Amino acid sequence: MLNVVVVQGVVSRPAQLVELPSGGRLVHVEVTVRQSEGPAETVPVSWFDPPAWAGDLQVGAEVVVAGRVRRRFFRAGGVTQSRTEVVAAKGSPLSSQRNVAAILQEAISVIEGAAD
Repeated sequence: MLNVVVVQGVVSRPAQLVELPSGGRLVHVEVTVRQSEGPAETVPVSWFDPPAWAGDLQVGAEVVVAGRVRRRFFRAGGVTQSRTEVVAAKGSPLSSQRNVAAILQEAISVIEGAAD
């Protein structure tokens, strides 16, 4: 089975940094992807224990994020709700071409390895 996603887009909401009870950190960010045709799509991204720069992401920053898709369920207001999001494993500002290339190569390696 394979669950790999790569998203390239623009941060559409400032990063929200959450300190977890375990001592870890979690960053939530929304990335808007503009297609050549059709409407833009906003992708929620959660990143556990991200690098420091991820907590400072501002609206308009261009990023590349690689990870997996997850649908999680939770109770809110006595009702079960769900959210589909990308759980980031790696990320980089789009301007860092070397980092972006490494992220894409790693995603390709995972996909090729699943095909074997």
